[in-house]
Amino acid sequence: MRIEAGSYLYQSGQAASAATASSALFAAAQDVQPVASGSSSGISKTDFTAMTRQQLFDWMNSQIRSGAMSLDESTPFLGMTLKIDAQTMQPVDMASDTTLVNFMDNARQGIAGALWRGDQDSAARLQAALDTMQRYQGQVTGVDITA
Repeated sequence: MRIEAGSYLYQSGQAASAATASSALFAAAQDVQPVASGSSSGISKTDFTAMTRQQLFDWMNSQIRSGAMSLDESTPFLGMTLKIDAQTMQPVDMASDTTLVNFMDNARQGIAGALWRGDQDSAARLQAALDTMQRYQGQVTGVDITA
């Protein structure tokens, strides 16, 4: 069974509240046993230092859906999900790109570049995105319980 943070849990045919879902996620995380392989605890955590563009996009969308992030606040995150192939000058499909990216480092480099160009607005947006990533870094996003 997989429990996703921010999703609704169904109990007796009724959707549970977000608070109940959070409580259930916390309780499940306390009781989780390692997956059969022993290499993983079964707990998914947000890691902006090693994440695919699709994972960042999915995280960003979940934040927007939950109301934790506005569309305006999502703009720098959306920009970080874009990738153009240098040879073909075509966008690279994020669904098939498994490259892990350090988005926190990318944001820091973007801030430095924006300040060098004198673009205070972009620097402020990227700083806000970096602050958000630092706040959510390591947060439990799901528990995979294998029986």
